[in-house]
Amino acid sequence: MSTKSSENQFNEPHNLDTFPFVSWLRTVAPYIHSFHGKTFVIAFAGELATDSELENLVEDIAMLHAMGMNIVLVHGSRPQIQEQLALHSIAAKYGEGQMLGYRITDAATMECVKEAVGELRLDIEACFSQGLPNTPMAGSRISVISGNFITARPVGIVDGVDFMHTGLVRKVDAESIKMSLEHNKIVLLSPLGFSPTGQAFNLAYEDVACSTATALKADKLIFLSSVDRLVDAEGVPIAEIALPELSKLTGDEGLPPGELRSLLATSGKAVKLGVNRVHILPHNRDGAVLEELFTHDGVGTMIVASDIENLREANMDDVGGILQIISPLEEEGVLAPRGRSVIERDISNFSVIEHDHVIFGCAALFPFSNGMAELACLAVDPDTQGVGDGERLLKRIEARAKDLSVKKLFVLTTRTEHWFLKRGFVKCSVDELPKERKSHYNWDRKSMVLIKNL
Repeated sequence: MSTKSSENQFNEPHNLDTFPFVSWLRTVAPYIHSFHGKTFVIAFAGELATDSELENLVEDIAMLHAMGMNIVLVHGSRPQIQEQLALHSIAAKYGEGQMLGYRITDAATMECVKEAVGELRLDIEACFSQGLPNTPMAGSRISVISGNFITARPVGIVDGVDFMHTGLVRKVDAESIKMSLEHNKIVLLSPLGFSPTGQAFNLAYEDVACSTATALKADKLIFLSSVDRLVDAEGVPIAEIALPELSKLTGDEGLPPGELRSLLATSGKAVKLGVNRVHILPHNRDGAVLEELFTHDGVGTMIVASDIENLREANMDDVGGILQIISPLEEEGVLAPRGRSVIERDISNFSVIEHDHVIFGCAALFPFSNGMAELACLAVDPDTQGVGDGERLLKRIEARAKDLSVKKLFVLTTRTEHWFLKRGFVKCSVDELPKERKSHYNWDRKSMVLIKNL
């Protein structure tokens, strides 16, 4: 790039009509409002620290913390433990069968675990303590607290194999963690636990994260792991999966034993025990947490108790969300202008589609006396067009119309003729409209009349 073009890039004023920041901020604002004061448990595999991505993750977590979210951070340490074992020429040993993947932690291995976990925890705390220079959070003061919040018990002897210092979470000191969060601290948990007698145990970070999230009744549990994103039989990424489908994947006929199956099982357990959402994200994607939280489809797989995309009839609380969807289209002339008072008056005629409590589409049904009804104000968020929200709203309106014994559904449109023609509507004349609707036809807009037999 030449010097001149660089000067123009930074010195010429931005055109607000094209500058993406304003649109982006308006898009994420509902999420920021919704997440304020919520508790997120974010767990990341030890591989993230070895791939030099730790500082970027700390920046992102610092921003979430600054937005008013309560953050509990859980780190893994498997590659760091492997490194310590190699330095001490100790062979790693693992269980088999039902304990496949569980490390057998003898006394010598436990010392390597302590070294690896202690060193990594110090590195994480150092990242939060450096003031985040030259970052969006420069000058921020982040206070991190860690301690003996986890009480553990030994795995014991399974199938004749003594797992020695390998443990499972027995109890989480949720009250102490909540107290720390209330004092604006980020809580950092390591994959270590202690028995009431003071014995230390090597824990799986997934177990620590799941147990902590359920004890806190966290709003979200987020895993940044080394597993690939879940895909369907055709290789298409699965953005969301409910417990019934998840059970098929983790059952006897589902995925083969391995890290992905284990992580999905842990995620399902967390949801069953009351965690609202569990997200599985790729640890090697910079900004994955922010993309998952602040975009409609995210970049990972979300596990929920049931389908969180809700298609329902609107109420007065939805007026603001509907206006946010339709106002840009009214300004462009795609929709006829209505205004807040009209939407409030007609709110019972509207259906909306929401995702995680954010409105992403709307449509309205206005019945007339001669067995006809108008489909009006069908609109979806431009960022989610192409994912089928419009189709689902149309089917909802058609179902409502049939319940009212409507025989013909009509729509007036200036720019979306072909979309409706593909869905069974046919072009008609203004004379075929109901008499009361024809009298209010706007001849200046010259909207096309499309009718569908139900």
